[in-house]
Amino acid sequence: MSWTTNRILSMLPDSVVTRLRPHLERVELQQGEHLFEADQQLRHVFFFEGGLSSEIAGGKGSKTIEVGCVGLEGFSSVPAVLGVDSTPHFAFMQCGGPALRIEVEALRSAMDACASLRQLLTRYAHVFLIQVATTALADGRYGVEKRLARWILMGRDRIGYELPLTHDFLALMLGVRRPSVTDALHRLEGKHAIRAERGLILIKDIEKLKELASPIYGIAEKEYEQHIRHDWRF
Repeated sequence: MSWTTNRILSMLPDSVVTRLRPHLERVELQQGEHLFEADQQLRHVFFFEGGLSSEIAGGKGSKTIEVGCVGLEGFSSVPAVLGVDSTPHFAFMQCGGPALRIEVEALRSAMDACASLRQLLTRYAHVFLIQVATTALADGRYGVEKRLARWILMGRDRIGYELPLTHDFLALMLGVRRPSVTDALHRLEGKHAIRAERGLILIKDIEKLKELASPIYGIAEKEYEQHIRHDWRF
């Protein structure tokens, strides 16, 4: 059995794990907890073992919208592994869960000592950037129902078939008003893809959701499969 459920860390060979583990602190992140703030120094990278985080663009008087989400397939503070110390985005936990936290400088030191670790983490950075770009495509070219179906699938990939999320959270994720989320949920329920309860979305038909979310679901997921799960070898 792997020492962690985080998919990136679980790929590391023992020699790299031995270097990293003294610097990794297991923490329990709460719903709504902020991981980093806009335009402030990135101090930690979080490798998620559960829960769901959301990266948000906007703020400080402007409207906000989610541009990416991360669960146990990846880690937060992606700019830190690219050598960047801050970002105009901020991130918080949509759903709480456990994570392994490491200081940015400790992770960078390990990356300097191990080229393969650097390559794996930067490959994930590429996948995350594709997810952000696909979100921009979805927001600019497709309707709320299709975008909601994509987002539910992304949530399912990270935390399972029961998503403990309110309409207000979903409105932030999709950049629309709450009534638009309610209408889109009703349409997905009418197609027997989901069942929406108070603060909870239950997935009933995964294939129907994939059909509804096409072609915007699967782009970043394919990149992850190709460049991390399939092609990657230490």
